Amino acid sequence: MRVITSIEDASSMEGEEIGLSEWVIIDQTRIDQFAEATADYQWIHVDTDRAAKEMPDGKTIAHGYLTLSLIPGMSNSFLQFENLARAINFGANKVRFYTPVPVGARVRGRATILQARRRAGALLLSSEVKIEVEGERKPACVAEILGMYFFKE
Repeated sequence: MRVITSIEDASSMEGEEIGLSEWVIIDQTRIDQFAEATADYQWIHVDTDRAAKEMPDGKTIAHGYLTLSLIPGMSNSFLQFENLARAINFGANKVRFYTPVPVGARVRGRATILQARRRAGALLLSSEVKIEVEGERKPACVAEILGMYFFKE
């Protein structure tokens, strides 16, 4: 577990891999719940019968944005902020989806701090996060994630 208590702590970690999460299983229930939450019912995600006939491996695949949405929870398993008043998602500079995540696959997150800067009295943290799929050479997702972290005074 890496701990950040200040902007200086984060700055000292620039360029370092800061963590690797535990594996997370992507089951059909998770995929269906994401479809329900986002109203994205494209058949490649939710129609198991059709996927069995028409998809290359005969399985549904997770939404790309479901894969992306796992990043905060995965990051919490290896990165902790102390003395924090609040944190805000600030966005993403770049997101790419390289490998589909078939139902039943296990994924994990791997993060590297790219840049840590003071902005508006807070830490603006840029991190590259790769979502790896067990047994696959290419990651499912690579994203440059931005977060604003406001420390207590």
